[in-house]
Amino acid sequence: MVLPCLRRRPLRVKDMHNGNQTAQILIESLPYIKEFYGKTVVIKYGGHARVDEELKKNFALDIILMKYIGINPVIVHGGGPQINKFLQKMNIQSNYVDGMRVTDGETMDVVEMVLVGKVNKEIVGLINYHGGRAIGLSGRDGDLIQARKMKIMRSLVENAPPELIDLGRVGEVTHVNPEVLITLDSKDFIPVIAPVGVGDNGQSYNINADLVAGAIAAELAAEKLILLTDVAGVLDKAKEIISSLSMTEANELIASGIAAGGMIPKIRCCQDAINGGVGKAHILDGRVPHALLLEIFTREGVGTEIIP
Repeated sequence: MVLPCLRRRPLRVKDMHNGNQTAQILIESLPYIKEFYGKTVVIKYGGHARVDEELKKNFALDIILMKYIGINPVIVHGGGPQINKFLQKMNIQSNYVDGMRVTDGETMDVVEMVLVGKVNKEIVGLINYHGGRAIGLSGRDGDLIQARKMKIMRSLVENAPPELIDLGRVGEVTHVNPEVLITLDSKDFIPVIAPVGVGDNGQSYNINADLVAGAIAAELAAEKLILLTDVAGVLDKAKEIISSLSMTEANELIASGIAAGGMIPKIRCCQDAINGGVGKAHILDGRVPHALLLEIFTREGVGTEIIP
C-alpha cells in the first residue's frame, strides 16, 4: 500500500506542547504495533458507528491506519436498519424470533440486495475514498461462507413441549473458505464482508453478522475479534464497565443474570471464537470516536476484552 504524499508545515513554538503529547502517544503505542504486526483482526462493524457520519469517517481512518502499520483488518457488517427501511417501502412486515428476522424468499431477496448491493458498497467506498484499498464480498463469493438452515426449538405456550420454529432462510455457518481472504491480504486489500451465506443447494442464507465474524476469526486464527456495539461493553452489578473477563468469569456473569438480554449472544460469540483459536475477543462501544485504535493501542482500552 502506497502512502499518500502530505505537505509538510513547520511546528510553531506554541504548538510544541501538543507535539510532545502526540510523540508520547506514538511511543506508547509502539509495543502494540510491534505485537500485532502481521496479525489478523476481524471486526464486526455495526451499531451507531454505522450510521453517524463522523463515526463512519473515524472508522474508515482507523481501518486504513491499521493496514498501513501492518495489521490485517477483515470487516464483517450488518445492516438491519437499512433492511427494515426497504421492507417498509415494499409493505413487507418484519417478524422476529429471539432477535432473528424470519426470512422468507421475498425477504431474503431484499436482505441480499441491501446488504450486498448497498451497505457493503457504501463501506467499501468510504474506505477507498479516505485512501484505503477495500474489496466488497458476500458469502457467495468463492464459497466464502457455507451455511445451512438454522433450526431452533421453542415453547410457544407456557408449560408446553418445545416445537421446531421455522425461521425461513436464516442460516448458520458450517464452513469458512479462507482462500479468497488470504489472496486479498497478499495483495494488500481490505476485505469487507456481507453476512450472506450459501447452502449446498445454492440458496442464499441470512446470517447474524456477529456469528459470521466469529466464524471467520476462528478460521483465520485471528489475533483479535472485535464487536462494535452501542453499549460500553460488559457491565458488572454496579453498571460499571468490566475491562477484562476470563471465559469462566463471563459464564458466571451470565449464570447470575448480570449479563442478560442481547449481551449474552455477544459473549457467547466471543467465547466460541476463542475456543476456535482466536487470541482475544473484544466488545466495544462504537459510539466512542476511534474506539478501535484506543482498544488496540492503549493499555487501558475502552471496552471489554474476553480472554481464555
